Amino acid sequence: MRVMGVDPGLTRCGLGAVEGRPGAPLSLLSVGVVRTPADDDIGSRLVVIEAEIERWLDEIKPDAVAVERVFAQHNVRTVMGTAQASAVAIVCAARRGLPVALHTPSEVKAAITGNGNADKKQVGTMVTRLLRLDAMPKPADAADALALAICHVWRGGVQHRLADALARARSGGVGPAGSGRTGRPGEVAAGRPDRGGSTR
Repeated sequence: MRVMGVDPGLTRCGLGAVEGRPGAPLSLLSVGVVRTPADDDIGSRLVVIEAEIERWLDEIKPDAVAVERVFAQHNVRTVMGTAQASAVAIVCAARRGLPVALHTPSEVKAAITGNGNADKKQVGTMVTRLLRLDAMPKPADAADALALAICHVWRGGVQHRLADALARARSGGVGPAGSGRTGRPGEVAAGRPDRGGSTR
């Protein structure tokens, strides 16, 4: 499974992509940060972020995009900018028919470190170890984007298998064991667009 992670932000938007499957070593595909000047107008900043995310989607050709779920903060201005950058990433992925997963920071921390309250250094250290890197990705936004992608490979893979099994059962007219129920008319398994050739 090839996943692109997005740690949304206006000043720094972290991007990272990994490939792998649950229980197997992961591979780093790419990592980086989109930066926009704080004194530019919001429209121009979002256009820059959109263009870079589109470029990444063209090059990486992910199976899914994982975006950090925006949560309430005391600084309303910060959370608004994060939400706007998040929406851009979601729209870019949806435009291509790619599934988008939203993971909270605590979900990602728990998946990567085993501790939902881990700090950024702990997350960065584990990302470095899991991807067998020589150095920790910097800034932290880049490491966070990779953590999102890793989290989705591990959690999303299981979720996709369960969804596929349920879809197959419904389309085949087989309900839960012993229930005698059948799938409802019109229910079909959602297809996944062809990823195309590898661009590694």
